[in-house]
Amino acid sequence: MISPQELIERITASADYDDCIVIVNEQTQANLRWANNTLTTNGVIAERAITVIAFVALDNGMASGGITRADIAVHEIDAIAKEAGVAARAAGKAKDMAKLARNLSVGTWSDAHATTSPAVFAAIAPALGEMFQRSRGDEIELFGYAEHTHRTTWVGSKGGLRLRWDQPAGRIEMTGKSHQRTRSTWEGVATRDFSNVSIADIDTAIRQRLEWQAKRIEIPAGRYNTLMPSGGVGDILTYLLWSAAGRDAYEGHSVFSRKDGAGPKTRVGEKLSNRAVNLYSDSNYPGLECAPFLVATTSGPTSSVFDNGQKNDHTNWITQGELTSLVQTRASAVDTKLLFTPMGDNLIMEVPGAKGSLEDLIAGLADGLLLTTLWYIREVDPSTLLLTGLTRDGVYRVKDGEVIGAVNNFRWNESPVDLLSRMKTVGATEITQPREWGDYVDRTAMPPVLFENFNMSTVSLGN
Repeated sequence: MISPQELIERITASADYDDCIVIVNEQTQANLRWANNTLTTNGVIAERAITVIAFVALDNGMASGGITRADIAVHEIDAIAKEAGVAARAAGKAKDMAKLARNLSVGTWSDAHATTSPAVFAAIAPALGEMFQRSRGDEIELFGYAEHTHRTTWVGSKGGLRLRWDQPAGRIEMTGKSHQRTRSTWEGVATRDFSNVSIADIDTAIRQRLEWQAKRIEIPAGRYNTLMPSGGVGDILTYLLWSAAGRDAYEGHSVFSRKDGAGPKTRVGEKLSNRAVNLYSDSNYPGLECAPFLVATTSGPTSSVFDNGQKNDHTNWITQGELTSLVQTRASAVDTKLLFTPMGDNLIMEVPGAKGSLEDLIAGLADGLLLTTLWYIREVDPSTLLLTGLTRDGVYRVKDGEVIGAVNNFRWNESPVDLLSRMKTVGATEITQPREWGDYVDRTAMPPVLFENFNMSTVSLGN
C-alpha cells in the first residue's frame, strides 16, 4: 500500500488547477467486547480515508469540490485528481472562499502511522476477568466494550501545507443487569491509554446502583431539581456547541439569534448563565490534547475547506456566564462582523471555585432526582434549542443527602441554553464520557451539575 505521504505528493503533483488539498486519515482500533460476562470478540481494525479537495480559480472567485475514497491505488491517482477538479468546476463559485494557507509545517511529516494493539488493554484485562467471575456468582450480567483508537491525520497541499497530528482516544462502557434484567445501569470512562481506568471503581458503581434499584418509587411527571453527572452535562453542552453556527445565528435561524430586532443580530455579549460559567475549547488541555490546526473535509455551517491549516488552539464560547463567541469560518466571520472562532476538537466547562464530586453533590441534595444517563436526544425547536430525550439505566430519588430508591424513567424536554440559567450547584470539572454522543465526541471535561426544575415532561415505561 502506498504511504500517505507519497500519496499526497503524487496527487498534488497531478492536480492541474490552482491548489489541491489532500487529507489522509489512517486509523487503527483495538477492541474488546463482552456480553453476559463473557468476552465475545476482540481484535484490531485498520482503516484509511482519503479526501482530495480541488480549488479552481474563476472570475471574481474560486470554486472548490472534493471526493473521498477509502483508498487510492497508484494507477488511480491522475483520475482522482481530475475528478476532484471536475467536482469543483461543477460546484461554481464558493460562498465560503478565503485565502488558503500555504507553506506551513506541523508535526513529524515523514513518520508512519503509530498503530494501536490489544496490548493497550494489558493493565485492565485481568481485572475485567475477575469482575466477570464475581458477577456470575452474584447473578449480575455485564455487557459492554473497551476500545482504543489511534488516528494519524496528514494534510498536504499543492501550496505547501505539510501538517500531521496523532490522536489517541479510548473508552470503556459497561452495562450491568440483575434480577432477571429488571434492573439496569451503565458506567463509562474516557481515556487516552487506559492508565486511568479502574475496573474496581466501575464494578463498585454498577453494584451500588443496582442495589439502589431494590426499592421502586413511582412518581409523576413534573419539574424536579435534578442532579446530572458530568457525562450527561457533556451530552447537553455538546449539542449546544453543535448548534452555535455564527451564520445561522446572524440570519435569525437559531437560539443564538437576537430576537428584538435592535442592535447586533446575534446574542454574543449576552449573559446566558446564573453562574460564572466558562465554556471553551483548548487544544492543549491536559488529557484532552487535540490538533492545533483545522482539518475540514467538507464545507458547512461550522466548517470550511478553505480554512484547512488555520490555527485552532483556544476559543472561549462562554466567559463568566456571557456568550463570547459563535462557531465561525473565516467567511462567516466576515459576514457577521465577528471574530474567526473555529469549532474546537474538545469542549470544557468550568465554574471558578466549584468543587466536589458527584457523590458530594448527592450528599448536599435535600430533595431531588439523580440521573444516570440521557438517551435518544433530539431537537424539537431550533429557535429555542429545545431538546427532548429519555432517561435510561437508573433515575434515583435523593432525600436528605441519601439515595432512597429508584424512580420510573421519563421523557424530558429542556433547552441547554435555559439550563445554563438554572444551575443550583456545580461540582469540580473532570474528564468524562458522554453516552449519547460517545461515538462522535471523545474529548470533554465537565462538572456534575444540579439543575433546578428540570422538566420531566412525561413518564416513560422503558427500563
